[in-house]
Amino acid sequence: MSRVGKHPVEVPSGVDVSVEGIVVRAKGKLGELTFKATDDVRISMDDGKVVVKPANDGKAAHSMWGTARARVQAMVTGVSEGFTKELEINGVGYRAAVQGDNLSLQLGFSHDVNYPIPEGISIKCAKPTSLTVSGADKQKVGQVAAEIRAFRPPEPYKGKGVKYVGEYILRKEGKKK
Repeated sequence: MSRVGKHPVEVPSGVDVSVEGIVVRAKGKLGELTFKATDDVRISMDDGKVVVKPANDGKAAHSMWGTARARVQAMVTGVSEGFTKELEINGVGYRAAVQGDNLSLQLGFSHDVNYPIPEGISIKCAKPTSLTVSGADKQKVGQVAAEIRAFRPPEPYKGKGVKYVGEYILRKEGKKK
């Protein structure tokens, strides 16, 4: 039995959730998100809460039960509060700047890395060495943060590169004489 799936999703005030079969739509102050579940789960509204149940006793239904509930919870949280990922840039001369709808990164290459900011995502640079990626879609925020980090992942000797705030980089000792 799913430990996650059996708990109903609370819908906060200011969020409208509509369920049509296996399609769930959530609309709030930060936008609108849609999720289409598989046929293995049944989704319904009950007393202002979204309830997810498995459609049958099969293994696939029980596998998708908790997944569908977590996706609905992420949608509801996303349109009401949003999600953020913070990145930190370490290295001499490494910096970032938002120019219009592009993110310009200087990461030690012979050229600047220009990353087009996807729709529904906002990137802020409080300092040239810190980035904040935010948006309503949890998957999209994480994907954008991972793509930015992938341009120059942190290296283990000096720790230079782009890393998540709070991420621990396992440091290596350099070569000995």
